[in-house]
Amino acid sequence: MTLNNFLRPEPSNDLREMSIQALAHVGDAVYELMVRTYLCSNGAIAARQLHKKSVSMVSAKAQAAAASMILPFLNEDELAVFKRGRNAHQASVPKTSTHEEYHAATALESLFGFLYLCGEQGRLSEIFRIIVSGD
Repeated sequence: MTLNNFLRPEPSNDLREMSIQALAHVGDAVYELMVRTYLCSNGAIAARQLHKKSVSMVSAKAQAAAASMILPFLNEDELAVFKRGRNAHQASVPKTSTHEEYHAATALESLFGFLYLCGEQGRLSEIFRIIVSGD
């Protein structure tokens, strides 16, 4: 079994029915890795500044802004996952963000988790480019 096969769910698992919290959990890591990769590949930045910039880009407020940028570009399946993430019940919301920002951030993370688990790295890159082009 290759690492690539290990990371993908079995074909019998319908990702549209996977827990939205599970998709957001994976998507959170995927999004943060993409942000870190983007920052490191776009010039030499001191470690402290890398950390500060990455934290600012993965905050709920920044993710909510990113979510609003990509919304017009989503297809029907992506929009369905996004809406499930946005409408998911949250037990608590961090003090640094509003309910609306946190729900939008969860929607973005859910979408990134869904696309990653579907093996849609090309689509992830397209969506991420939209986000960083507005940064």
